[in-house]
Amino acid sequence: MNETRKPVLTGGCQCGAVRYALYRTPANPHICHCRMCQKAVGGPFAAYAAIMERDFAWTRGEPASFESSTIVTRGFCRDCGTPLLFRFAGDRWLGFTLASLDDPEQVVPTQAVGLESRLSWFEGLHDLPHSRADEELTPERAAAMASHQHPDHDTDTWLLR
Repeated sequence: MNETRKPVLTGGCQCGAVRYALYRTPANPHICHCRMCQKAVGGPFAAYAAIMERDFAWTRGEPASFESSTIVTRGFCRDCGTPLLFRFAGDRWLGFTLASLDDPEQVVPTQAVGLESRLSWFEGLHDLPHSRADEELTPERAAAMASHQHPDHDTDTWLLR
């Protein structure tokens, strides 16, 4: 990592053990509906953007990796399991998960791929009844809750329990 460069964006895993910095605006923000991405993130799609390897740096820890195919390696936090990275073998481009950014609103997907595996119920998601997460907790449960999630910014420590 070049310490004199100022990051454009930063991000990391849920527990804070792995953090990263982007030194350029990422390219190709997209969602992928392919079955492999669904399983990798445990959701109906994965949201990624691309960055050249030279414009990306791990700033705390490094992810564990899993070869999900003969051509793709995925990186994730070995402590909390957060999916962080997607990389084609031999490629200098890295795909990082948009929701792992400290401010995921800064990078908006511009396309969807892997439509052959898009779940039939995906299109109707925006029509579901909706509420805020804090509205779903009883007052007793809300009072008892203490988050162990790392804040959405860099800190001197990664375990804030």
